[in-house]
Amino acid sequence: MTQQKHHPDDRSDNVEKLQDMVQNTIENIEESEEQLSFAGEAEQEQIREKNERRNESVEAMRNEIHDEAEARKNRYHQ
Repeated sequence: MTQQKHHPDDRSDNVEKLQDMVQNTIENIEESEEQLSFAGEAEQEQIREKNERRNESVEAMRNEIHDEAEARKNRYHQ
């Protein structure tokens, strides 16, 4: 049986990764909004619901960005 090596938690680029994720999610929201005029009624409802979840995710990621930035400022000490 092989043992897995533990890799240290590298959080040094979490803020940047989260910012990229926010930007990508916002782009997905914008692209899907453009598709609303071409979609049927049922599909429009699905798009709106998905975008609502995307907006919730963006808010959560922004909160996490704030937390990660604070942790970075405090050098990840608790």
